[in-house]
Amino acid sequence: MAAILGTAVLALATFVGAAPTAGSAPPDDETEARPNIVFILMDDFSTELLETMPTAQQMKAEGASYDNSFVIDSLCCPSRAALLTGQAPHQTGVLTNTPNDPDNPIGGYEAFEQYGNTAKQFSVTLQDSGYTTGFIGKFMNRYEAKTVDGELVAPPKVQGWSDWEAILGGGYNGWGYKSTYLDDNGDVQLRNHPKPALTQPVEARDQRYATNVAADKAIDFIERHDDEDAPYFLEIATYGPHSQLQAAYPDSPQFPSAFADRAPAGDPTGGNCGLAACGDLTLDDLVGYGDDRTDNAPTYLHRDGRTSPAPAWRTNEVSLTDDQALTRYRDRARMVQSIDRLIARVRAAVGPNTYVFLTADNGFHLGQHQLNGGKGTPYDSDSRVPLVVVGPDVQPGARNQFVNNIDLAPTFEALAGVESPAFRAGNSFAGSLSAPKVAGGRYAFFEHTYAKTQPGEVDTDQGSGGTIDIIPSFIAVRSARGLLVRFDLDNAWTSTDHAWELYRYDVPWEDRNVFAEDHAEPWVQDLKRRIERFDGCRPAVCRSLSR
Repeated sequence: MAAILGTAVLALATFVGAAPTAGSAPPDDETEARPNIVFILMDDFSTELLETMPTAQQMKAEGASYDNSFVIDSLCCPSRAALLTGQAPHQTGVLTNTPNDPDNPIGGYEAFEQYGNTAKQFSVTLQDSGYTTGFIGKFMNRYEAKTVDGELVAPPKVQGWSDWEAILGGGYNGWGYKSTYLDDNGDVQLRNHPKPALTQPVEARDQRYATNVAADKAIDFIERHDDEDAPYFLEIATYGPHSQLQAAYPDSPQFPSAFADRAPAGDPTGGNCGLAACGDLTLDDLVGYGDDRTDNAPTYLHRDGRTSPAPAWRTNEVSLTDDQALTRYRDRARMVQSIDRLIARVRAAVGPNTYVFLTADNGFHLGQHQLNGGKGTPYDSDSRVPLVVVGPDVQPGARNQFVNNIDLAPTFEALAGVESPAFRAGNSFAGSLSAPKVAGGRYAFFEHTYAKTQPGEVDTDQGSGGTIDIIPSFIAVRSARGLLVRFDLDNAWTSTDHAWELYRYDVPWEDRNVFAEDHAEPWVQDLKRRIERFDGCRPAVCRSLSR
């Protein structure tokens, strides 16, 4: 795995501290006409859940939907850092959820801050051009309050945000958490959101549910800024439908919905699953569920062109039962209904000159690939996310182009009339909002870095199956025809041991590794060359490779 870490260091040395600035603010008459933008980011959201959400489905019918929308790393923190900066993880230096080495962090907020990423956020360019920028909800892993000399101290202020209402890590549990706000001096302060007693009415408990609190904060922001001359950008990042870390109440489900959406005790098919009756949701909805993994082991490619079997890396015990998977699927469907209501409230509150984006930081597997629950793989369940946009001049309908979440930053900047900095590694897809058939991306790239997790860390929890640290480092590329993955099976960080997986999408999941039989095909050789060029690529090269 040494190669991945080496390219990260090289990229950081090249780009940190040398980022060009965005274009200057446009004239006042243009500023007044510039659109507002609301960006809703869900957490661990698998695409089948969108089918249960009435407002999201209405949004999809009225707006642009990107069926080939992917994330560059299907793990929370690297994905969020990439989204905020428009850069790949090997450029941000945010490779994992946690630092591992406090002095030389490779993940978490520590790495995001240490490697200069706060200055590279799209919010900085928008704010510098005259936008009021607001953030509400989950920022990223390890952005937390700390105890110093016995006193709880707020986390640091993050550059580029005019309003800063981050909901801290207790938000995973739904209740009993803290959030931030900026005082009159612009300093970060903490606000406590205590857990209501279980004896309180459902309405009182749900009023403090993290998603509902985020919705209230969002409406307040929109109402305060909608009539101002300056346009606004607002990001709303929900904790749902991520699993809880610690139950807020006895018998709380692993994926805790608002109480109003829960199934009555003893009725596993009850509750609110939106457009579907909860009892009608089955494991058949989880594409590829039940597929055996014995024909998915990677393949070595030798210098003389021969291939041979490589060791399987999916060696975990398959502990998730069908009943558990179905229960969690239905609980996740119940959980996203509060997000759907948030979307409805936002759409009702915004003016006509407002774009609303809906997407997620990564997908989620729930038994697919025989990996129990979680994310982190390059496979469709984890890397594909919904992307739906409504707003002025947006033409309804599906887009076929490939979009990656590093494309969001330059897209926001293009809609705002701001020139993107040269360090952005993604491409704007703003033109496709009004022109559905405009040429766009044809390839999506993925990268992921192995790191050993520790007990108690996010994503080692029961809901995520605790299997994130069996996934090797990889670089992958996907086209309309298939997915090519180059795994590094050496997790010691001292050398590399490359092995390959190739999947044709004759069926809509990764059915069988066909690298041994297809690796010499021209289309596969094209994907292989693109992986080799993407490994450690600089922004201009990264941008060119997706076309």
